[in-house]
Amino acid sequence: MNLVKAIATIGGWTVLSRITGLMREMLVARYLGAGTIADAFFVSFRFPNMFRALFAEGAFNAAFVPLFAGKLESEGREAARLFAEQCFAVLAVALVGFIAIMEMAMPWGIYVLAAGFDDVPGKLALATEFSRITFPYLLFISLVSLQSGVLNGLGRFAAAAGTPVLLNLTSMAVLVALAPYVDTAGHAMAWGVFASGVAQFSWLVFSVRRAGMGLRLVRPRLTPDVRQMLRRVVPGAVGAGVYQVNLLINTMIASQVANGAVSYLNYADRVNQLPLGVVGIAIGTALLPLLSRQLKAGEAEAAMDSQNRAMEFGLLLTLPAAFAFLVIAHPIIAVLFERGSFSAVDTDAVTPALMAFALGLPAYVLVKVLTPGFFARHDTRTPVRVALASMIVNIVLNLILMRPLQHVGMALSTAVAAWLNVALLAVILRRRGFFTVDRRLLDRLWRILASCLVMAAALAGGLRLLEPWLSSHLWRVPALAALIAIGLAGYGAAVLATGAARPADLRALMRRRSR
Repeated sequence: MNLVKAIATIGGWTVLSRITGLMREMLVARYLGAGTIADAFFVSFRFPNMFRALFAEGAFNAAFVPLFAGKLESEGREAARLFAEQCFAVLAVALVGFIAIMEMAMPWGIYVLAAGFDDVPGKLALATEFSRITFPYLLFISLVSLQSGVLNGLGRFAAAAGTPVLLNLTSMAVLVALAPYVDTAGHAMAWGVFASGVAQFSWLVFSVRRAGMGLRLVRPRLTPDVRQMLRRVVPGAVGAGVYQVNLLINTMIASQVANGAVSYLNYADRVNQLPLGVVGIAIGTALLPLLSRQLKAGEAEAAMDSQNRAMEFGLLLTLPAAFAFLVIAHPIIAVLFERGSFSAVDTDAVTPALMAFALGLPAYVLVKVLTPGFFARHDTRTPVRVALASMIVNIVLNLILMRPLQHVGMALSTAVAAWLNVALLAVILRRRGFFTVDRRLLDRLWRILASCLVMAAALAGGLRLLEPWLSSHLWRVPALAALIAIGLAGYGAAVLATGAARPADLRALMRRRSR
């Protein structure tokens, strides 16, 4: 497996998914705005996504992928397929039962998640209604996560990485088609989420069969391998989903801060998720099966080098994004969302939240680089302890900052908690002898930071120059495109001048394969 090519494949599809995701958020902003209906929908969508991130996509994959990759390496495709079928059957049965329970308990679940909604007449009931429509999405997307793990274990990343595009395209189509015929645009968007789950599941069923690893429907049995996998899921749930848990805590507190606060955080997070998804998720997804195979083959030095190069690659792409959000957050939010029901006041509220999230953007990506170092060694307990520490810090800071800074304080708390997570993970890996920052990474880091400062200066100058056009509804889109081009050109030139990245190194990375 070529790490950089795998990251490029996943990242390329993720770029498309994030672009279509922003298009979806732009459409949601136009139809729903940032008030009662938008808050209710975002909470209803976060409900199934929270459980997916914690148990299906995060912890489940962290436990499943190393075991699947190990069986594939040592016992062959048939043994790996049988293991995947049993996991599929057990997961499906557990999810059906869980969804049935949650549908009956939905009003109480929403009250726990967003108790502040009860202060606005009809808001809690609306969120409950939306949640009953969206929650079955959990079944489909969780099974999608398992099938994605199978494909990733086989070194096939494109089909799984492309599934979020189906989510975005399907939900947009359903929103536009149903909005005139249902009570609110939020109802149309909720049904769009449900339909997108069916579409993504169907696509991966086809993709897994094409890969020669079609999963048959079997009677669920708790085999020793499945039991081993489940034992690793529980402690890994919090560790793998720490970012989602922190967002959940933000949602719970934001629902009590002000009407619209949930929406402000959501829109800011969606923009922040673009580089996080393109870089962080791509690196984490490609790195875990690679490390698992390298460690299985006894190549500890190669595994450490893979983590160093993944960290270097991640910082090269993530740090400039963070600097850019700090400098040009306002025009980005205005151009993306300010139309229809989304006002200039909403732009002013979302902008500082995006800047606060951006402070933690490199940390979110570094977590994706460091946690595979534990998961590939079948250790899901240590990340949960680290996650608990960072969550405690997040909660304390939320309570301290929610009054003076309101929703911006919650975004800032998430960033601080992410950096604490990174620091603790790195220290533990180093003490165990599993990870050491090499000389090349240290040398490149200051060069990358210098390049980011050059880019920030170029963006600040471009922002001042293009201000009249950015204020015009007619010209603001091409003006923002020109501003981004100025930043990219400045960063690219600085990277080459400082040696933060050299063409020869990139070519070598593209050629290097794991043994």
